[in-house]
Amino acid sequence: MVHSNLRDCKAWQDVGLPLSTTSNEACKMYDALLTQWVSWTNDPSLGGFESCTTQLQTADPDFVMGQVIINGAELLGTGKSVWLDKDLDAAMKRMVGLSKTQEITERERLHVEALDLFAKGSLPKACNIWEEIILHQPTDMLALKMCYDTYFYLGYQQQIRNTVAQVIPHWTPQIPLYGYLKGMYSFGLVETNFYDLAEKVAKEALALNPKDAWSMHTLAHVYEMNANVDNGLKVLKQMENNWKDSDMISCHIYWHWTLYHIEKGEYEAALALYDDKISRSCFKSGAMLDVVDACSMLYRLQMEGINVDNQWKKLVGVTKSHAKDHVLIYNDSHILMSLLGAKETDTANQLITSLQEVCQTPGENYQHQLGRDLGLPICQAITEFANGNYGCTVDLLNPIRYQIQNIGGSNAQRDLFNLLLIHAALKSDSRAHQKLARCLLMERDAFRPNSPMTERLTRKAIALHNVD
Repeated sequence: MVHSNLRDCKAWQDVGLPLSTTSNEACKMYDALLTQWVSWTNDPSLGGFESCTTQLQTADPDFVMGQVIINGAELLGTGKSVWLDKDLDAAMKRMVGLSKTQEITERERLHVEALDLFAKGSLPKACNIWEEIILHQPTDMLALKMCYDTYFYLGYQQQIRNTVAQVIPHWTPQIPLYGYLKGMYSFGLVETNFYDLAEKVAKEALALNPKDAWSMHTLAHVYEMNANVDNGLKVLKQMENNWKDSDMISCHIYWHWTLYHIEKGEYEAALALYDDKISRSCFKSGAMLDVVDACSMLYRLQMEGINVDNQWKKLVGVTKSHAKDHVLIYNDSHILMSLLGAKETDTANQLITSLQEVCQTPGENYQHQLGRDLGLPICQAITEFANGNYGCTVDLLNPIRYQIQNIGGSNAQRDLFNLLLIHAALKSDSRAHQKLARCLLMERDAFRPNSPMTERLTRKAIALHNVD
């Protein structure tokens, strides 16, 4: 399928981003894949991601940048690694081999180098290479997208914002995907607490493209961080038809919708959305973003005192196979929650044992290095909480709570670990821990005023104090 607006060899040459292939079809499919990746959508009018991948490989199986975008989408999905997936490992080796035997541009060579570093777990170094590409070719959306997503996995919030801010002046509204750039910038703003500006930029992006689900996602974050729950529910519902077909991100936006219900204590509504949207999407796609959202949602409901045992038992069918992935500590911690929730103790122990092993492996894998100081104590804390050892949970989590940003994810996603610490402190027998819970809740109220959840938890903390 050829889309009339997709760029051929000459069109890419004309914008200063030449691609080393003589196949116009391959160039157009590269554009189709890039467009769908950036818009978070399997677009039927473009043929969908999988179909475009097949068409690109058929048009020119040796097209290096074609291999870069195909392997890049697989790797940055974080559901597979070159250590555990032989096909992905072979594809990466073939890409690197092609880059050495063909005449390609310096930009393309750097793309291969960056992706190879990412595959080996050297995420900060990969970002350095993508930054080098962007410095000289600020309209290279693929370099920008991969750098941006990797900064997200690293928890580098200022870089998420700044890597887009520095290229925006080089773009014009005539350049394809321009509107999505604003959406990307808006999310960097919300993650660095510029809520009003984030909302303004996201709405500008939506005015250009009402179906920009990433900008909609920024608005969901703005309402979440401001505890503006009713407005969040209203806007997501009003705009649902615009974003629900962006199947790579729609499950996550429904996750935000469910967060609002949990915030209000509307657990039945939250569970209904989980069953109807989140778990259904998770089982269908198997995408890691959907998987961790499902784990996160059930864990939050469980901490609120809701019985989700049946949901855990179903979900573990998807999560169990990822127990030894160790692509991201963030993923590992959520997979562990599901294993413990489903009482899969043996597999949970295997996850921790294998994490201990990879953490001791010498090399430049950033996530494995992170595992030593952060991953293992987080996983141990989750285990202790599941075993009812609440004091141990507090003792493990409290000293590292300011470092947890380094496991990646958004402020809203990592709030799960703040809540885990608060719940553990409330349940602990230690009066010092119960006092800590009150302090953490005061801190939470200062940062996110008028939160119904904070009010509920504060009432629990005061009740404990009065018992004392």
